[in-house]
Amino acid sequence: MKIGIVCYPTFGGSGVVATELGKALAKEGHQVHFITYSQPSRLDFLNENLFYHEVEFRSYPLFEYPPYELALASKMVSVVKNEGLDLLHVHYAIPHASAAYMAKQILKTHGIYIPVVTTLHGTDITLVGKDASYEPVVTFSINQSDGVTSVSEDLKRETYYSFKITNEIEVIPNFIDLEKFKKQKKDHFKKAICPHGEALIVHTSNFRKVKRVMDVVQVFNNIHKEIPSKLLMIGDGPERQPAEALARELGINDAVRFLGKLEAVEEVLSVADLFLMPSEKESFGLAALEAMACEVPVISSNTGGLPELNVQGVTGFMSNVGDVEDMTRKALFILDKDNLPQFKANALARAREFDITNILPLYEKYYERVLEKAHALKGLQTS
Repeated sequence: MKIGIVCYPTFGGSGVVATELGKALAKEGHQVHFITYSQPSRLDFLNENLFYHEVEFRSYPLFEYPPYELALASKMVSVVKNEGLDLLHVHYAIPHASAAYMAKQILKTHGIYIPVVTTLHGTDITLVGKDASYEPVVTFSINQSDGVTSVSEDLKRETYYSFKITNEIEVIPNFIDLEKFKKQKKDHFKKAICPHGEALIVHTSNFRKVKRVMDVVQVFNNIHKEIPSKLLMIGDGPERQPAEALARELGINDAVRFLGKLEAVEEVLSVADLFLMPSEKESFGLAALEAMACEVPVISSNTGGLPELNVQGVTGFMSNVGDVEDMTRKALFILDKDNLPQFKANALARAREFDITNILPLYEKYYERVLEKAHALKGLQTS
């Protein structure tokens, strides 16, 4: 198949999933064309089946903001025509699904019918999509897609609850590449951070309010009072400075390190003992899955898609959003030397269920179904 993938080329979950999916498809022999405004951050290896098409858009005095959606639609039209694509797979509803619909209508005037698959990732539905300014366009674009997938059952339910969706939504969960995310021998790194054998706790996110970064610091503060421990905070965003200030206020800033954005996060996870994800909302919890693949148990909230990933009392524990005391108790239970090895083993076993080798065939079969339906519909229209 020749597949066009449209995504945000950033460190966010939707961009990561889209890029890793494209790379895996290319390894399987499919021709994959990325269409976005800059090269995706994880598009970091050469393959004869991988292509990147930059969306160029200019600002004109007439426009207060550059019209990215129009430039994206035009680029999709160009790539579909010139490369003979079979299918477009757009990740994140806004503005990719609506731009794809526009491109699809333009291509019809050239006698080209291109099926569009839209994958819903989370905040495109739970936050942005619910905005009254965007809701009609989001609803229309989803319903006009030839196929729609979501990364969790919870996100599927919320989409049906919040929008008047007539299309069927297929759940295909996020995945992990266990060749990349696995426990590595980094004992020297662990010794440098925890020279006296302290427990190492890790959090990674984009440091937005929904991630409840302050809860991470509070939980760690409670752990630190009970056992020698260190905390690594990976990522950046608006809540970083308040979190740093809270660590200073609590007097634990010497035990907390803010590392900013890291490419090789798996190297840090390889030496971690516990991962904290107290988020207010997670449609799936990709960062938690990455931790589990590196044999790190997870303390998380019980919201969104997290109960579909983190198995209570097996791979870690879940607590109500904001329940710092409960998270602390459960974290200390996991970190007990008699309990930690089993939780680590369970985390890896669960991660293996989401290995990309298990999830990739689900996408391939779904593409084939969408193409068959599209070809049947095209036959009816031309007969």
